[in-house]
Amino acid sequence: CAGCGKIQYPSHVLKMQLTPDECFRAVEECGTPTVAIPGGEPLLHPQIGEIVEGLVARKKYIYLCTNALLLKQKIDLFKPSKYLTFSVHMDGQREHHDFSVCLEGGYDKAIEGIKEALARGFRVTTNTTLFDGADPKSVRVFFDEMMQLGVEGMMLSPGYSYDKAPDQSHFLGRARTRRLFRAILSNRDSGWRFNMSPLFLEFLMGKRDYACTPWGMPTFNVFGWQKPCYLLQDGYADTFAELLATTEWQNYGTESGNPKCANCMVHSGYEASAVNDTFGSLRGLWGTARAMISNRYADASAKDLLDEPVRPVHAFNPLIQIEDHAAEETRV
Repeated sequence: CAGCGKIQYPSHVLKMQLTPDECFRAVEECGTPTVAIPGGEPLLHPQIGEIVEGLVARKKYIYLCTNALLLKQKIDLFKPSKYLTFSVHMDGQREHHDFSVCLEGGYDKAIEGIKEALARGFRVTTNTTLFDGADPKSVRVFFDEMMQLGVEGMMLSPGYSYDKAPDQSHFLGRARTRRLFRAILSNRDSGWRFNMSPLFLEFLMGKRDYACTPWGMPTFNVFGWQKPCYLLQDGYADTFAELLATTEWQNYGTESGNPKCANCMVHSGYEASAVNDTFGSLRGLWGTARAMISNRYADASAKDLLDEPVRPVHAFNPLIQIEDHAAEETRV
């Protein structure tokens, strides 16, 4: 994907893989109850079935993040479980999604995968990343489409401005992020279900302010424990304890003045802050309860934002088609 900086490595690095035992040791070392398996594309890993089976046996809640292009082909590797959720990367309606993932027909294949997983009794959520040029009206229609499809819930986040991403021109600044999410998330349809902290969604809308919690979603990959977070790569630690002890946490987050953090509002750092607010204070707990009970967020001026002219990115940029052989080299 043109907005992704996670897999911009030489081919010999992309062919490296974590073993199941390495995955299990990392999970046990940090003691997490929930594991996200991102990529590249996890379904390309030759032992992904064994990895998921081992994590389910350990009663870890798994979000297997996938573009779903191979989901129908690989689904027999898995068994439905309350511990396993396919988190399908869907970046909007058909045209916008295909542009975002640089693959014509990607939306239709992903929908086929979602339908197959749901028909077999798997838990399925969607994961949407929004960039500058996103049409809030289209995003709201997309939410309706996903709910009609029958997914359990939706996750969404603004894109992070990866240094290595091929497309550097369409990342959102903080002010534009708040404006976009206010337009999208105000005056909500009562049928929308979000698989996220309601306080984090309020943060995206500009209703709350949080400091980053970069250790809230620690990342382990073929290089080790990544410093300081899922998004930045400022070195690696051999152990989780070393990650916590040696990372200079004060150098990260918007309040640190670090330019790499200046525009970040991504869930990997800020949703943990919102969750901590919920369970760490009576005010946060009350705010969460109120948001869950009264979640319409009526806002007349936000309706006006929906009527502002938007020129989607795909309206003036060609689709970048990624060849199949390039995808085949991508590994977890």
